[in-house]
Amino acid sequence: MMRRSNTSFSVLQASLDSPTLARLAELSARSTACLRSIDALLPRNLRQGVQAGPIEAQVWCLLVDNTSIAAKLRQLLPSLQERLAHEGHDITAIRIKVLSAPNTGANSSARA
Repeated sequence: MMRRSNTSFSVLQASLDSPTLARLAELSARSTACLRSIDALLPRNLRQGVQAGPIEAQVWCLLVDNTSIAAKLRQLLPSLQERLAHEGHDITAIRIKVLSAPNTGANSSARA
């Protein structure tokens, strides 16, 4: 029979004890740092619709709320990549992913 420990750990403590969690925490921090680096280049009205996404190798993904934000970011990609390089981020490409909207309204009911 397994005994449960009553000791609680913070996410930081748990991540330090697990190589996998430590790597995820490092990637998350790196992605957030990239977003902070480009924040000033984003038009104010778009900033709330842009989130830091995953980093895979040297490719960073930006998660956006809709296609109009995605279109504007595609126009800004050269300056975003230049800023990341200037600030020392090892990112060679940026992907943009539009987050799908949750199903609401009349069309959200399941079909039999």
